[in-house]
Amino acid sequence: MQLIDDIDKLRALRRDWKQDNETIAFVPTMGNLHNGHLKLVSEASKNASKVVVSIFVNPMQFGPDEDLDAYPKTLEADKNALQALGVDVLFMPKVEDIYSRGLEQQTFVEVPGFSYMICGASRPGHFRGVATIVCKLFNMVQPNKAYFGEKDFQQLQVIKAMVTDLSMNLTIHGVPTEREKDGLAMSSRNVYLTQEQRTLAPMLYQEIKKLGDAILSGRRDFSALISVTKSNLAKAGFKPDYIELRSAETLMQVGHEDKQLVILAAAFLGKTRLIDNLQLQI
Repeated sequence: MQLIDDIDKLRALRRDWKQDNETIAFVPTMGNLHNGHLKLVSEASKNASKVVVSIFVNPMQFGPDEDLDAYPKTLEADKNALQALGVDVLFMPKVEDIYSRGLEQQTFVEVPGFSYMICGASRPGHFRGVATIVCKLFNMVQPNKAYFGEKDFQQLQVIKAMVTDLSMNLTIHGVPTEREKDGLAMSSRNVYLTQEQRTLAPMLYQEIKKLGDAILSGRRDFSALISVTKSNLAKAGFKPDYIELRSAETLMQVGHEDKQLVILAAAFLGKTRLIDNLQLQI
């Protein structure tokens, strides 16, 4: 596995691969890798001759009161895990190379609609930061395919829309959420949970599953069902941010013609913000 932190070196290698007709799969990450990330890498390896993984903690997608400085870093463990999976390149660009003129002067990419609702309403500017860094990384790596987890469902829709709108020549693949044995969606931020909070955390998924089961059984009083879900979580000690039922394709409010739905959820346990989702077909 090659370790590269220089954009020009990455591009030179990419040119060599292109001449050899290699197929490039890319998995962008912020490090602190867990089995969910490694599942993305495994899927990428099945479908390409070369795999590039990036680790870059992107300051542009963090709000002023969020955990940029405290974001967990486990670089040596990450390197070992990626090497064991046969990754060809670990790309670790420097902040000063990514944002050479500083964040205030940085040209940005913003996806209308998807970026402003739900999680975007709770974290203004977050998806601008996501779209900008992913666009930049795509320009550097020039992959044929890129892999993202479905746990960040709205993020996946933002990236798919960006790729379509900007006529990018690559395919985006979503990979189902990897979960702990008790159902908690794997996340780098789970390390922030206290032991008591970690025991309670799987309830978020349990509650949205109950909500999904009620909808699949024929219930259509969506607002009332969502209110019960929020109430159950609050009584247990969560601070719900949002529980939303949306069209899985457009993320708009559900219409009579919509058959592919998604429940999107975010809630705080202490200072830790957990997100999850459940896709439904009705």
